Amino acid sequence: MSDAGLAPSSPANQGGVGQRQGRPVLALLLAVVLAALVGVIALRLHGHWATALLAVLGIAAFAGLLTLFGAIAGFVHFGRLPKQMAFFDGLMDAVGDGCVVSDARGRVVYTNKAYRELINASGATRVIGVENLYTGYPDVSERVYRLAQRAREGVEAAEEFRLNEGSSAAGAQPDRPSWLRVSVSPVSTPLGQTFTLWQVSDITIDRSRQESAFSNLQYIINYLDHAPAGFFSTTADGEIAYLNATLADWLEIDLPQTTDGSLKIDDLLPPDSRSLLMGIAPRPGESRTEHFDLDLQSRSGETIPVRIMHRVDYDYNGKVQPSRSLVLDRRGSQTGAEGGEVFQMQLARLINDAPIGIAQINRDGVIENVNAAFVELTRAAIRGVAISDIVQESQRADVRAQLEKLVETGERGKPLNVTFVGGDDNKAQMEFAIADEGEDEALNITVYAADTTKHQSLEEQIKQGQKMQAVGQLAGGVAHDFNNVLTAIIGFSDLLLAKHRPTDPAFADIMNIKQNANRAANLVRQLLAFSRRQTLRPEVLSMTDVLSDLGNLLGRLLGEKVELKVVHGRDLGSVKVDVNQFEQVVINLAVNARDAMPDGGVLTVRTSNVSEAESRNVNPGLMPEGEYVLCEVIDTGTGMSQEVLDKIYEPFFSTKEVGKGTGLGLSTVYGIIKQTGGFVFCDSEMGKGTTFSIYLPRHAETAEEVAEAKRVEEEEDTRADHTGQGTILLVEDEDAVRSFASRALASRGYTVLEADSGETALEVVEEHDGQFDLVLSDVVMPEMDGPTLLKELRARGIGTKVVFISGYAEDAFEKNLEGQEDFAFLPKPFSLKQLAGAVKDAMSSRK
Repeated sequence: MSDAGLAPSSPANQGGVGQRQGRPVLALLLAVVLAALVGVIALRLHGHWATALLAVLGIAAFAGLLTLFGAIAGFVHFGRLPKQMAFFDGLMDAVGDGCVVSDARGRVVYTNKAYRELINASGATRVIGVENLYTGYPDVSERVYRLAQRAREGVEAAEEFRLNEGSSAAGAQPDRPSWLRVSVSPVSTPLGQTFTLWQVSDITIDRSRQESAFSNLQYIINYLDHAPAGFFSTTADGEIAYLNATLADWLEIDLPQTTDGSLKIDDLLPPDSRSLLMGIAPRPGESRTEHFDLDLQSRSGETIPVRIMHRVDYDYNGKVQPSRSLVLDRRGSQTGAEGGEVFQMQLARLINDAPIGIAQINRDGVIENVNAAFVELTRAAIRGVAISDIVQESQRADVRAQLEKLVETGERGKPLNVTFVGGDDNKAQMEFAIADEGEDEALNITVYAADTTKHQSLEEQIKQGQKMQAVGQLAGGVAHDFNNVLTAIIGFSDLLLAKHRPTDPAFADIMNIKQNANRAANLVRQLLAFSRRQTLRPEVLSMTDVLSDLGNLLGRLLGEKVELKVVHGRDLGSVKVDVNQFEQVVINLAVNARDAMPDGGVLTVRTSNVSEAESRNVNPGLMPEGEYVLCEVIDTGTGMSQEVLDKIYEPFFSTKEVGKGTGLGLSTVYGIIKQTGGFVFCDSEMGKGTTFSIYLPRHAETAEEVAEAKRVEEEEDTRADHTGQGTILLVEDEDAVRSFASRALASRGYTVLEADSGETALEVVEEHDGQFDLVLSDVVMPEMDGPTLLKELRARGIGTKVVFISGYAEDAFEKNLEGQEDFAFLPKPFSLKQLAGAVKDAMSSRK
């Protein structure tokens, strides 16, 4: 007799469930017999023996009654149910996924056949559970641990992970990478027992299909751009929205030098030809395809005879949509019949090699000819098969209806989204078009089938990438202009301060100007960090200082409705992190928090030290023990559901409206923190807000770092005198910056030769026979930039040391120079002291 429950897994009972069924009638009969026996003994026996025996039998009867009541109430069961057991085992073994049931202590109590085959443990006495299956694989074990934690919290969850080919891990393939999906579900029995159901699914085929589809899309894009035919697309205003490289080569158009909207249809066609393309009468809600034999004109004046197949779509209001035009070069077909045959062969090869499926069918929908891509896509598209028979049954009526409409009226319907019934169940967008129609009943119809897997996702990623690139370019341009202005303000402030004593009334005003200019310079630096156009350098820093400097920017990002609170921990330890990366992390989290509080709220940024003992309770098994510095970003917003929490770090996942979120913010946060050696955890509840906890390893300075810091400090003390001697060639196109730098260096004892451009600098070099000790040059200048000037100087045999000044980071111009080129860099904006120090360092290091 035993309580109902799940029996331990064993060879004898391969994952079986043991259960007892009670028999109340037998228990009742046993109780009656015991009661009668007690009565007989009580009548026949006397004395102590009778009393003792009577007591024993009474206790037994009482126990029997308790058992009887337990059986009636369902707490106690008798007998096995082999039929139910066999049914349950057979049912679970029929499941294709591996299934494991573990108890509250993590012990395996049930496994099905698929799981035992997965881990090669069909005859094992004890079976290893999922929690201990991937102990030697850190990436996988982290995910499994998270699942176990979710199950203990009573929450369903799932994780996916990749196993390398040849790995010894359970589920890995010897000849290819494999993907597994592991899910957990908490289970409770009527007796109050709690179990965890683990399911292990092989999703390798799905993931391989997705990766293959993405590669195919990239191939298609490259193919169309370099196809042996021209392609272009125009907007309703005549702007060229797309021009492939083949057509650009014919017309001698330099695509890298063109910008969006700079090319017009007039750049391709003469005015009369343009009217033919742009003057097609609209048909609301329809598409029109026209053929034109026209002449294009290249930039050099060459006339190119072409045939243009021009397709235009119209919405239901008659508004023209972007057109699509195929351009065939007819110069080869002008050479006679032989040339025409060659052209036809090339065209046939183009169609057959096209990565888009193309088929030819008759008026009854029977396939007569297909290209290779169509066969590969459908897996069933062969001659003599009806086009409707190769799609899913639920879609066949739509295919037949659109085909009948095309045959009867000649009108093309909207593209159909179909799924082919071939082995891979590929999805595509299918479209029909009449190719030609004779005088008899013969009718040729062309079918286009374009694989739609991941198309929209790829388009959104490309659009988002273009937007991010535009933001980066804007940030770079703003930084360049602002830093020039700020350099002049800070520099002239230093010149004024040098002429005033601290007791002068104007001294405080000048200092105030300089301090605010420095604040503006810090904002520009943060803007560059936000757009990731800044050179990143890890350094030992205090989180308190970083958050204090970031406070003003966060306040502006959050707006008036959101209150910002920054709570600094006492004696906060140092961390070694790139300050720009860390600022980006905080900015991303703050922006997300703001969006989660549309009606206002409170955003709290709190820092504290985490001891080694405290770290043990943070996330055992995932975050190793050690000393950390914790930064928490807490909002009072709408919170997130568990389903959203499971996906927040996935790239391009966003809960915001289309166009309002990149889907990269939190994945960037996760990547930065992981690369820094830290950990980030999220705790959220619907309606109660969200907390992001960032743990960065506490940095203990090494003896080498302490010695280096001391050496730098001593060098700074020895360089307190920034005066010097020598001739400096100053090249700067911004008048204010050049004026300040010239006066500053002259005040420190240097002779300064000025030039407002690279060409002027070369003239100065000729006038002075290259007799100067240092070149101080801007990077971004009109006509000739700084790197080009340096190349010209080296070409003339002038090996003078060069110091570049720029509002960009070093990598913004370093790629334009030879790898072995030696130069120094001073970022804008800079003060008089920084300028003089950089010049003296460069002069001291001259060979």
